[in-house]
Amino acid sequence: MTIAVNRAELIAELKALVLEAAEKAAPDGGLADDESIFGPQSRLALDSLDALQVSMAIQQRFGVRMADSKETRRALASIATLAEYLQPPSA
Repeated sequence: MTIAVNRAELIAELKALVLEAAEKAAPDGGLADDESIFGPQSRLALDSLDALQVSMAIQQRFGVRMADSKETRRALASIATLAEYLQPPSA
């Protein structure tokens, strides 16, 4: 498992990974780090099948498996929450 060295690299990589796994184009103006990526308020309008595809891509790329649907929902709330899940801030 290789996680990007800094947060900016990780964020950029996650944006690309999410869009590719869900087979979506970036929304106009790009995807904000803290923007919701699932649900009715999301510009991407990702659904449960997309969540499965994204979580599988994360497992493949980073070797991290999300334990359950509750954990997956929390981690996939936004690109920022996903980055924090994969690379928690140092204490």
